Amino acid sequence: MTHGVQAVTRRDTLRKMVRQRQLYLMLLPAIAAVAIFTYAPLFGWWMAVSDYKIGKAIFDAPWAGLKYFIEFFTDTAGAGHVILNTVVMNVSSLILGLVCALAFAVFLKEVRWAWFRRFVQSASFFPYFMSWVIIYAVIYALFSNDGAVNATLQSLGLTNKAINILGNPDTSWGLIITVNVWNILGYNSVMFIAAIAGIPDEQYEAARIDGATRYHEIRHVTLPNLVPTLIVLLILGSGSIFNSYLDQFFIFTNTLNISTMEVFDYYIYRFGLKLGNFSYATAVGVVKTLVSLILLVGVNWISRKATTQSLF
Repeated sequence: MTHGVQAVTRRDTLRKMVRQRQLYLMLLPAIAAVAIFTYAPLFGWWMAVSDYKIGKAIFDAPWAGLKYFIEFFTDTAGAGHVILNTVVMNVSSLILGLVCALAFAVFLKEVRWAWFRRFVQSASFFPYFMSWVIIYAVIYALFSNDGAVNATLQSLGLTNKAINILGNPDTSWGLIITVNVWNILGYNSVMFIAAIAGIPDEQYEAARIDGATRYHEIRHVTLPNLVPTLIVLLILGSGSIFNSYLDQFFIFTNTLNISTMEVFDYYIYRFGLKLGNFSYATAVGVVKTLVSLILLVGVNWISRKATTQSLF
């Protein structure tokens, strides 16, 4: 009986796929792109357990075992600051980015002028589409030693010499976190704005009948309805805690601030492409990928147990 039901289910699935074949054909380019650029490079992980030298076939390299993994975890001078920099900047950017986007979406909802609301929303989304080269050019024009901020402070007599924000390791974390929050604010707020639009008007009407003010509406109606969206974005972001924009750190990093600016992606780039140590760089990349996967699954499991909200 069970086999009969499974056979009928398979036939129904095949018929449905045949009827919707145009949709599946449209998916083929995306599937091919993911397969070629995401899964095919995984064969290169062999370099992490072998002594690969450029110019030779990957699978002809002699076996090295866990040599490069051990080297990374025992290199406290290198691995320690890379892990610390990555975690501090990315976790802070994730949490502050979501909190600021949530607050921004809630405040934007309270604006009564529709034209002003649309303008602010569009303007906040614009930085997300800017390249990091353009963003750095703007920041350099503002905060370099000869930039507008230092020129203004010196002209007002508030400081005698320029403040080296871009080359000071003590300000690197704050600079990157601020830029990341500003860059992603509009994108994340769209998610919350869409969630707010889906809140039934009956809930607000019931709150007003009970004498709720606008503050109470936000606290007891809007925010509770935004929690599922916040959790989903937090889970998705947790899988990217060890991922950074290489182009961003390639531009913002210099010899003065590299001790607090070097993250996993820049570290892998430096050892792989600049120093030619491909096996070591690949091992570090494997560690980064596996830890990111564990974080994603772990945060999703914790969320499912604590709030019954999860991705899978």
